[in-house]
Amino acid sequence: MIANEKDKEGLRVAGFRLGTILQTLAKEVKPGVLVLSLNEMAEKMIRDYGDTPAFLNYKPQGAIRPFPATLCIAVNDTVVHGIPTEKNIVLQDGDIIGLDTGLFHGKYIVDSGITVPVGNVSKEALQLMRVTREALYVGIQAAQVGNTVGDIGHAVEEFVRPYGYGIVRELCGHGVGEKIHEEPSIPNYGKKGTGPVLVEGMVIAIEPMLNMGKKEVVFLDDGYTVRTKDGTLSAHFEHTLVITKDGPEIFTEV
Repeated sequence: MIANEKDKEGLRVAGFRLGTILQTLAKEVKPGVLVLSLNEMAEKMIRDYGDTPAFLNYKPQGAIRPFPATLCIAVNDTVVHGIPTEKNIVLQDGDIIGLDTGLFHGKYIVDSGITVPVGNVSKEALQLMRVTREALYVGIQAAQVGNTVGDIGHAVEEFVRPYGYGIVRELCGHGVGEKIHEEPSIPNYGKKGTGPVLVEGMVIAIEPMLNMGKKEVVFLDDGYTVRTKDGTLSAHFEHTLVITKDGPEIFTEV
């Protein structure tokens, strides 16, 4: 999507609402909470705004069935796209959980995700979450007019390298705006100067996914859940933004 000023205003409203919803959900995360309740809260908040859940009943290209929930959850070794409605998952002290959702505000869609601690978590888990969040902003800073998709991936990869975390390669960021997934694909690794050129008005979602162990992942038979192959923790952060001549403007930050 190439956004004009009217589009940007619609996306600003959508992004503020989504960011507010995620921060509200984060405050509800604690030991003993049923992830199903978080999904119900997310759907209610989206509909209370008069908007529409973007993930509920969305069928990505190649998917075996539509996604059956409003919220994607990712507990511990789940990287992304866990389904909160199909297992009675109760959060435990020391867990980490990724919360990822999107909404339609009129014709505009925004997509965002965060990873939060459940109670008292290890120092290693806190560092993984911190580095993943910082990697997101490193990628965002590289989203400048005239740069390329490869510049974003390269910036993320170089930032993460000293920590030794596995960068998930099978999943990546993407264009967004009027559809959940648009071109271009935005990997979290790459070479400078490669891939599509970033132009003013381009709306994209950047979303680093880092594993505490190796980069390899497995896709479960439910058609959506992705886990680390070695069973180590994974973290994910995501923002929707627009590229402007003055630098990236983040829509989903509150």
